[in-house]
Amino acid sequence: MLDIKVLGPGCANCFIMEGLVTAAVQILGDQKPELFEDVEVTLDHLSDPDDFRRYHLLHTPGLVINEQLVVGGRLPSGPEILAALERHLASKPT
Repeated sequence: MLDIKVLGPGCANCFIMEGLVTAAVQILGDQKPELFEDVEVTLDHLSDPDDFRRYHLLHTPGLVINEQLVVGGRLPSGPEILAALERHLASKPT
């Protein structure tokens, strides 16, 4: 399971983050399909401030992968998102 959450109130940067994450998943799936074998990918956008606090996010947007806050308060680069996704996929239990 690859559970991805974008945290943010619905601002432009939040939607940009969603697009970056979606593109990164597609690119990584094309480049390294073996990482996605038997993996379900979910992407949610959480806009409730209680969710921000639960992940200890002080400034939006935020990116959470498998319940771990990966980036907060800024837009990550495409390569940064790719690396984070690959780390989480490579560490999946066998």
